[in-house]
This record gives sequence, C-alpha cells and structure tokens, in this order.
Amino acid sequence: MSLARNITLHMPKRLEIGAGAIARVGEWAGDAGRVLVLASPHTAGLVDRLGISGHVTVFDAIPGEPDIPCLEAALTAARDAQPDLVVGLGGGSVMDLAKLVAAMWDGEQGLADVAGPNRVAGRRSRLVQVATTAGTGSEAGIRALITDPVAGNKIAVESPHLIADLAVLDPELTFSVPPAVTAATGIDAMAHCVEAFTNRKAHPVIDGFARMGVDLVGRYLARAVQDGSDTEAREGLMLASFYGGICLGPVNTAAGHALAYPLGTLLHLPHGLANAIIFPHVLAFNESVVPEKTAEVARALGLDPADGLLPAAHRFCADLGVEMRLSAHGASPDQLSRFASDAHAIRRLMDNNPRDMSVEEALAIYHAAF
Repeated sequence: MSLARNITLHMPKRLEIGAGAIARVGEWAGDAGRVLVLASPHTAGLVDRLGISGHVTVFDAIPGEPDIPCLEAALTAARDAQPDLVVGLGGGSVMDLAKLVAAMWDGEQGLADVAGPNRVAGRRSRLVQVATTAGTGSEAGIRALITDPVAGNKIAVESPHLIADLAVLDPELTFSVPPAVTAATGIDAMAHCVEAFTNRKAHPVIDGFARMGVDLVGRYLARAVQDGSDTEAREGLMLASFYGGICLGPVNTAAGHALAYPLGTLLHLPHGLANAIIFPHVLAFNESVVPEKTAEVARALGLDPADGLLPAAHRFCADLGVEMRLSAHGASPDQLSRFASDAHAIRRLMDNNPRDMSVEEALAIYHAAF
C-alpha cells in the first residue's frame, strides 16, 4: 500500500478509442503485407471493417475457453501464413491467443518454455488487439491464459513481449453483445478492478485506475444491459475493461478469480459468468480486512448494504439478469470439493488476497453460490 514498492506499467504503444475506431486499424497498418486475423466464429464477420490492405488469413476455430490443442492449431495456421501482422479480433480468449501466436509462431519456444513470468524470448510480428467485448481487458495487458484440458487448469504466460502495438476500443463492436453477456463481462471488468484495489499488493497508482473502472461500471453497466446500442454506456464499459486490464499487470487479481477459474476449466462456464457468480461472495469475505476500500466499492456501485454486503452485492448482479446459482448452470454438489481444492491451489492469485482463505472457506463459498 506504499509508493515505496516499485511497480512497472506496460501499456499498448497506441490506443484508438471511439465509435468507428476499428477502421483506423488499416490506416495504422499501412501496407501490412501478410496478415493473420484471429477471431471467433462470431467476430470473423468483422474482418472487412479493419480496412487492412495485404494478404489476410483468418483463423476462427477458437472456442470460448481456448486450450492447448487450439493454440497448436493457431500456431500451425500462423506458420503457414507467415504473418507480418497478427490481429486479435474478439473477446479475451481471442486476444490471449493472438498474444501467444504473435510471440511464438516464428520461434523455437513451446508453451512449456514460455509459461510463467518473463520467459518469452521476443516477438517478431506486430500485434493489434481489437476488443469486441468489455470484460477481460486483455487488450491492455501482458498476460495470456490457456486451458490445459488434461490437468483441468489454466496456464498463465506473462511477458512485456505480449503487449499490443495497437489496441482498439470501438463501442460499436459491442452493440450486438446480448444483455446477459454484457452483464457478466461487465462484472468481470469490475472484479479485475476490485480485486486489484483490495489486493495485498495494492499500489496507489493502480488504485487510481481501479477506482475509475469501478466508477464506470457503476454508472454504465445497467444502462448497457438495458440498451445495447447506448454508445456512451458501451464506451464507458470498454474503458472500465481497459483500466481493469492495466490493474492486472503490476497487481493482478486475487481469490475471486482463483475461485472462478475451476468453473471455467471444469464446469465450462464462460469466464465473465464465473466471475459474476463468485464476485459478491469474495467481496463480502474480504470486507473485514479492507473495510474502507470495500465501502468505497459499495458506494461506487450504488449498493445498499443495510441488510448486509453479500445480499446487496448479490442483488446488484442478479438485477442485471445474471443467473447466480451454480446449480442452474449444471454444477452438482459432488463437484464442489474439487472446485475448492483446485481454486486453493492457485497460489499466484490466492496469495494476493487480503484475507487468507482456507480450502474449507473456499468450499463454503461454493456451497453458498450453489
């Protein structure tokens, strides 16, 4: 909590913000040569709007939670395309994959060689990240996550070589995101900010970005859920997501994301939804050790904790249309112990939490969310 702790901020070299900003990718890229666009089946139709000149190859076989076989297929496509420019056009999963492809396709390193912090040798392709959701903030950050389908966990890669040369926040690209997805991804963006804000490694510089992100979610998330074409609200959420991505660099998330990850790898819930379900429980769990910051979050979100913080935060998420019961998403009671043990083992996040959380306390949260 002191400025005495050294931190390093990595940000995209250039950021384009605003309605229609996607068209500026082509202007920035110039004669791009060979281009590989990584997209989802839902975002592949946006490729023409990039305005890129050159030979464009599209790889869109990317699921909601990309795994090691998906990465290997994308690297094969990249080695066939020999791209001078890699573009991530999609949500966090697509952009995470784009980072790894840009950094790895033209080198000798495999995933095991780059896993962990600062092990990427370097990048030879320019990288553009075009966000089409407002949640992960992946366009701002230096981390990429890939699921190991055998171990049932996520492998994290962290390196300044994963930062984008150009990031694009175009609110028009999020107009078609359904209300339920808008709500869940918006809560995910807010959770990035809250978990960094209340973190053991919290830093005043990052607190500033976190406060702005939480404030934007409090002002605009309900509006964007109610009217998907509200440009101001959509842009506000994209900024909140970007600020959350900045928070992930020098501080990162904590128990909330640790508890959410098994819901993605084992229950196959979308990342934003998993975080939305967990968020109220961890916010309330940490309240006793970070009361002032928790109260600040509650005020920014307009929560009325008169009958308790947990019910108030739960109502905030549920009123946005999020189904908050794990049982409604296919979870069974016998899975909860595995969720708890897997989450507790994610020490890179659990050790950031302001309050120690035992396996039994993690299990109690899953039971409460069930």
